[in-house]
Amino acid sequence: MERDDDPPENSPAGEDDKQLPEAFEAAEGTYPPDSGVPTITCSRCDREWELSYELDELQVGNRALEQFAMDHNHHTGHYPDGVTPWTAACRQCPAGESFLAERPARRFAKTHARHTTHTVDLQQPESDETETIQPPSE
Repeated sequence: MERDDDPPENSPAGEDDKQLPEAFEAAEGTYPPDSGVPTITCSRCDREWELSYELDELQVGNRALEQFAMDHNHHTGHYPDGVTPWTAACRQCPAGESFLAERPARRFAKTHARHTTHTVDLQQPESDETETIQPPSE
């Protein structure tokens, strides 16, 4: 199944797709080691990254760490070291999401429960406790 953001089969990728690796390489290593640019590591990948790409090319500012962590999980299936998401999982359907902050996780859980009348489990990072979000009673 083809997604809307996938280039059509048998056609060249868009100009933005061609420029992305070059932009990433150009941003990498542009800051001196003592510049204060944040870095992040992943022991599973055995790598460390400087977040200059997120700061310079994506221009996400103080959300650079969050953006990198979400992108890393999207492309590798795991989060970098020290990042554990909030998870919201529906008990009745396959709906579920991971978030790096409580507020969007809680909003997803409450909104899903409200619209579907399903019960959603909300789990904090690095905790065995699960909060149950019940659908509102009418």
